[in-house]
Amino acid sequence: MVAPKLQEQIEELAALVRSSCYLVAFSGAGISTESGIPDFRGPQGVWTRMRPIELQEFLQDPAARREYWRRKIESWPQMRDAQPNAGHRALARLFEAGYLKTMITQNIDGLHQKAGICEEKVIELHGSNAYIACLQCGRRVEWETILPFFREHPEPSVDCPRCAECGGWLKPATISFGQAMPEEQTRAAFIEAGKADLLLTVGTSLQVHPAAGIPGETLGHGGKLAIINNQQTGLDGQAHFLLRGSAGVILTEIAERVTGSSL
Repeated sequence: MVAPKLQEQIEELAALVRSSCYLVAFSGAGISTESGIPDFRGPQGVWTRMRPIELQEFLQDPAARREYWRRKIESWPQMRDAQPNAGHRALARLFEAGYLKTMITQNIDGLHQKAGICEEKVIELHGSNAYIACLQCGRRVEWETILPFFREHPEPSVDCPRCAECGGWLKPATISFGQAMPEEQTRAAFIEAGKADLLLTVGTSLQVHPAAGIPGETLGHGGKLAIINNQQTGLDGQAHFLLRGSAGVILTEIAERVTGSSL
């Protein structure tokens, strides 16, 4: 049951979504926790239990490489099998209905695409866990090609796989600490945010730059900012709408009001 105050906010935001000319959404880990994928920075986040391995450590230290891969292989089945939740489906419904123009995400799980937003309209700022990439030449490799290597070489003394083309280190195609953000995707995200007359941010703390600067592009061009999050964010004071609660519940209510049909 949605509280009366939140219900009123949902109705006001739904009306603005319905009248928007260029709606853009920006998601963080908070939307995917409802699909069983743990976040990183939250009170129970992954980084409260283990320190992230930075890119330079990965490149220079065989033990760090092996530990990085161990963590990734351990979490891969959960990421592979995760399904979109109500929040992802609601955003996909807004996309299918023609309201949502672009989906920007810090997430690496591919759930927006699984929900039905076409790949060309999803900007992945932190890369994707769906495939492996060579850090040197960028060649893509499927997980199924790499996993047998680790099954056949479980001993920690064996180093990690290299690219068959150039010999560079292979790594899941996600952005690590110390690794540059993808220039093309970052540029595209800021351009799209600047076009938006309404930016919906969902499940992101808005504290990590450069991604935290994306809402500023919308605000700087006269657009409105709506924040849907369970916790405080770095831009709460600048939001035109601030909705606290479950992303799945709130987005479903908004999508149903905007499209006139139940999800």
